[in-house]
Amino acid sequence: MKHFITDLYKSKAGLVGAVLIMVIVLVSLLAPVLDLPDPTRGDLRARLVGPTWTSLFAPGAHPLGTDEVGRDILSRLINGSRITLLVATTAVLLGGIVGTVLGIWAGYKGGLIDRVLMRLVDIQLAIPLMLLALLVVAALGPSLRNVVLVLALTSWIRYARIIRAQVLSLREREFVQSAHAIGASTLRIMFLHILPNVLTPALVVGTLELARVIIMDSALSFLGLGVQPPTPSWGRMLADGRVYISSAWWAVTFPGLAIVLTVLSVNLFGDWLRDYFDPKTRSAK
Repeated sequence: MKHFITDLYKSKAGLVGAVLIMVIVLVSLLAPVLDLPDPTRGDLRARLVGPTWTSLFAPGAHPLGTDEVGRDILSRLINGSRITLLVATTAVLLGGIVGTVLGIWAGYKGGLIDRVLMRLVDIQLAIPLMLLALLVVAALGPSLRNVVLVLALTSWIRYARIIRAQVLSLREREFVQSAHAIGASTLRIMFLHILPNVLTPALVVGTLELARVIIMDSALSFLGLGVQPPTPSWGRMLADGRVYISSAWWAVTFPGLAIVLTVLSVNLFGDWLRDYFDPKTRSAK
């Protein structure tokens, strides 16, 4: 752990990404205890009020302005971060579990199982993921559960391909062959001997997938197929504010910045994490 933190501190990009992620997660967790206006309650008398930096701590102030129905943008951003992180994290975890299990199974068993699974992966990769997400959400209906399911559906394939490639080499290693020789069951070998050795690449894939899923979730919300109002979401804030982009720039700028900073921080940390666990990169330093 000490070596991990030391290496992270040496990487400026990775450190910036990690710090930004911690700040975003901390703010989202503290949302219920912060003294914020109701993110779903509007006030037409305060409609499209600009950012009020000079009265940041004044009662009733709107540091980042208000939207087209008078809702506080700062409150909606912070509460929307909880929804975005919940959806993205849950989808990545579900996709990671399914993809890792299938990848281990296909890589270790081989044969017909491997060929069928890889053809399914090829077929899904041939379909644009956003189009697939739109079709599934449109068929099932927009809801928090359906959005999580469709995002997990688009993410398992990357885990499956990468984990399968790792298992193809691991199954020829001595410790796996020894376990097989003493009569260990297939499930025992896959989950006791192989799984611990593929958790690191699965973690790296999950970190990079998180950024992609956040963008897809925002895109679905922008199109009206994500989390439904009055629950705040960053993509929906962009969709509602785009009409007023020339007269109320803050309505789209701050949600857009929130998405950019979150995705950038995850990508920076994910890139560093990939390099950290890559033996070739570490030996070259």
